[in-house]
Amino acid sequence: MAERTRDLLRWAFLAAAAVLLVVFLVAQRQSVDVSYGQSPSRPGIEEGSAGELSTATVPSVEEMTAMVADDEVVRLPGSIATWDERAVRDAIGDADVRVLVAPPGLDEAERDRVNDVGNATVTIVGTHVTGDGYAAAADRTSEWRAQFATGDVTHLLLSLVAAIRDQPTPDVPDTVTWREPTAAEVDAVAADLAADGLHVADGATLERVPESSAFPDGDALYAALPRQEAGAPVPRYGPALTARFPDRPVVVLYGDWVEYDGPHAAQFADVAAATLYGQLGERLGKYAYPQRAVLGAWLARVTDIRYAGLFDRPLPYVPFDPLRVALPALPWLFGACVAVFLVLSARSARGRADRPKPAAPGRLARLTALAIEVSGLTDGRSDPALTRGIGALRAAGDALAEDLPDAHVRSLLDTAEAEFDEVARHLGRPDYRPRAYTGGGTW
Repeated sequence: MAERTRDLLRWAFLAAAAVLLVVFLVAQRQSVDVSYGQSPSRPGIEEGSAGELSTATVPSVEEMTAMVADDEVVRLPGSIATWDERAVRDAIGDADVRVLVAPPGLDEAERDRVNDVGNATVTIVGTHVTGDGYAAAADRTSEWRAQFATGDVTHLLLSLVAAIRDQPTPDVPDTVTWREPTAAEVDAVAADLAADGLHVADGATLERVPESSAFPDGDALYAALPRQEAGAPVPRYGPALTARFPDRPVVVLYGDWVEYDGPHAAQFADVAAATLYGQLGERLGKYAYPQRAVLGAWLARVTDIRYAGLFDRPLPYVPFDPLRVALPALPWLFGACVAVFLVLSARSARGRADRPKPAAPGRLARLTALAIEVSGLTDGRSDPALTRGIGALRAAGDALAEDLPDAHVRSLLDTAEAEFDEVARHLGRPDYRPRAYTGGGTW
């Protein structure tokens, strides 16, 4: 009875070793998953589906052409772009540069009419500045803040005029100046934040905060303000609110510009702003996106930064993957199962005085050891031979346990030896040929 139990145990361990080997080999397959932000799999977004179109319209091409002919600067109803007129005038000098300013949120047909005005040197749609085959784009935080918080495009106009006139691009100082908000202003915002975490000032368009994993603790505070007046000092609410609400994220929207203060601000706020406005600045300048869409895009960038593991930020929850955790232990478990099988096999062989056949069990053990060593080196060409060799070893073990004729056992071991010889040939490793592996000893 004890011998029967031992036989069952050793074959169970051999079966477990085979399963572990198969799982480990399958897990070694390499694959590449390239998504580029999932862009190939996402359906196209139809114009107007995000609320970025306004109800603004423009006159006919003929009417706008006549208006530009009469005036160097034409502002159509609903226009929001402003600039330092003296600085731009000085940059233009005596050149004939005519500017047509249109509102944001125009549909494609309306934009085509604006672009068809041939005598307009510079065209501004929203805060997107183009002209003479050029398109001006901000490339630093101060310029993005001026463009999207106040509608100031001085830096864009000066860059475009310099390109048109083939002159060096001038250095433009930051056109946004900050001021400390009054105690009454802070009290009004803080009261709403304490009540439900959201303050929406008159003129702001934020209705609710989009769902996001950017701040998983759910303790972020949001204040939405309308676009600020260009040239006037802008109240900087962030530091004052973080003093009222320590250790809590504070997000303040000034028009289409997002300011962040609070934990880890120095680590990721600039990165989030640069990636958002650097990539989407042109589209945000042309269209009249609601603040909910702008905030949602900013929160998505913060989430991406956290998922990337940058700046020691805590990562969002990732489901537990048992295989990923257990995979490094599989080779050790495989070796342990084989070792137990070999020990039990040796005891079983020693316990059978009526059939002292050390040659076959020893050969089985050596071939099993060879299978363990080469299993981590095989590839697509050698995997089939390895699998057939392991199958022959298992059949030989079953034949030994069931006292089948020696000739049958030797035939199975010969088959396994031939398969492992083929594995060594595919790998280009003659030292792993079965006879070479045993040092030329007797089989």
